[in-house]
Amino acid sequence: MTESQESLSTVKAGRPKHPFAEAPTHWDYAPSLEDRSLARLESRTRLFIDGQWRDTRRRFPTIDPSTEETLAEVALAGPKDVDDAVTAARRALPKWAGLPGGKRAKLLFAVARILQERSREFAVLETLDNGKPIRESRDFDVVMAAQHFFYYAGWADKLDYAVSRAAKAPAPIGVCGQIIPWNFPLLMAAWKLAPALAVGCTCILKPAETTPLTAIRLCEIFQEAGIPPGVVNVVTGAGKTGQTIVQHPDIDKIAFTGSTEVGKEIQRSVAGTRKRLSLELGGKAAHIIFEDAPLDEAVEGIVQGIWFNQGQVCCAGSRLFVQESVEHRVLELLDARMRTIRVGNPLDKNTDLGALNSREQFEKVQQWLAIGEEEGATRRAPEIALPSKGYWCAPTLLEHVTPTMRVAQEEIFGPVLAVLTFRTPDEAIAKANNSLYGLSAGVWTDKGSKVFDTIRRLRAGVVWGNCYNRFDASSPFGGYKESGFGREGGLHGLHPYLASS
Repeated sequence: MTESQESLSTVKAGRPKHPFAEAPTHWDYAPSLEDRSLARLESRTRLFIDGQWRDTRRRFPTIDPSTEETLAEVALAGPKDVDDAVTAARRALPKWAGLPGGKRAKLLFAVARILQERSREFAVLETLDNGKPIRESRDFDVVMAAQHFFYYAGWADKLDYAVSRAAKAPAPIGVCGQIIPWNFPLLMAAWKLAPALAVGCTCILKPAETTPLTAIRLCEIFQEAGIPPGVVNVVTGAGKTGQTIVQHPDIDKIAFTGSTEVGKEIQRSVAGTRKRLSLELGGKAAHIIFEDAPLDEAVEGIVQGIWFNQGQVCCAGSRLFVQESVEHRVLELLDARMRTIRVGNPLDKNTDLGALNSREQFEKVQQWLAIGEEEGATRRAPEIALPSKGYWCAPTLLEHVTPTMRVAQEEIFGPVLAVLTFRTPDEAIAKANNSLYGLSAGVWTDKGSKVFDTIRRLRAGVVWGNCYNRFDASSPFGGYKESGFGREGGLHGLHPYLASS
């Protein structure tokens, strides 16, 4: 035995057991913490209206979900603040819409480049405020946000190609109220702002109450890039602030991403008005595994589909449909893979699963787990020690789920996977489409013809074949039924902001 082999043998023999599995063949990981100070936390935040920072009397705290500590006291916008933001956006509209597309493009390119340069800062800030692992913030959220600004900067001087030749010349819809959720705060801001700014709209953005910090910090980039005052206004607050935006008479379009219940309220509120509306709402995606699928790869797709961002994803593959002939093998592989998922400090680069976003969300997930067991589902999760502070939930799957159970029909929005089975492709399609939602789905098989046939028959806005949760700024995203209407991303993402569409 060589010296190096002896050394390796000694390391293996003395290695402590991995916290998620008894087998000593799993490697343990030393902590690899990102620098928290990069976030540059401020004790008090302000509103951003007409290119100026504005203080308010009333405030509310934003919390680190992994420690329950207060990160900052956030300005609470009232009706007067919202009205001032709308007035500023209306005043800035003619000049911004009249700016040549090439000049708008340069400004959006500058936003994208500065965001890239400050990517570590934004990634740490997002992780602290949201609870998601730093790897996801760093490698997905910030990257995709910058990509959207780059992509739509490229469209700003090519809008004639975005509409049909029979349509009128492209023109912006006007002043837009944009309300975004807490699961992808920075990325959702980019999804909303980039296409609107590219076509010449001006915006009032309201980030989620629990995750406002990256949207506020983004305003610094708009100032540095040279975006004119009033073009982008950010008002922070809770539901009443969003309601004030929706009901404001001088807003031309509302874009909302969030829960189906709130989306329905917004739709009722704007009914009978001149406001345009686009909604991206909840989902209960079907993830279909056929018996001829590459099962090891499919299991990695399942993990990506349901435990990415702690399952707090509208398109999460939360309903797993497995063909009966391979159910046992898939669950065996999935059980082993679950035991290797590392839960812990979101700032640790080794962490796979961070904290749930808030106490409210944590309590909802716990209620759903109890409901599932009451309905007859069997709960399975690795036995791991969770931190004493923070909002933590281990990766969990529910077996023996039937299509009529609430956990198979309603959105849980947490790291909980409901497992169902099917025998034939027709049965898989019927069960997958048996949902009020229609946002996304996934299909795994080694036959291309089966992939395309299944996709054609699934009633979902986005379907991934032999992969899951793959996004690109050039690809449209949106749903059917109670998952909303309208598309974001790609060429389609321009149309909700164009008066001629």
